Amino acid sequence: MEQFIDFMQHNWGWMLSFGTFLVGVVVYVYVHIRALQKGVQALLRAQMIQYYNHYRDKGYAPIYARESFENCWIQYEKLGKNGVMQDIRAKFLALPTHDDE
Repeated sequence: MEQFIDFMQHNWGWMLSFGTFLVGVVVYVYVHIRALQKGVQALLRAQMIQYYNHYRDKGYAPIYARESFENCWIQYEKLGKNGVMQDIRAKFLALPTHDDE
């Protein structure tokens, strides 16, 4: 125990510096990961809105479009809040899968 206390008394400066550096690195990584998550979420949201608008105008959404939309939805939902997108998803899934004409 005496050796530990002696070590701490002689080396507290660099240990404090290292701790401060480590906290800075963790904060930097957290901020950048969060920014990436928000960016990916925004891109997925934009893609799903584009799908919805395109297929709403056509009057139907083929199976392959539904699969693509659902894949985006699954990843989007994992990233957090989805609010308004739940309504757009419900409207998109309510579209018929084929053209009646």
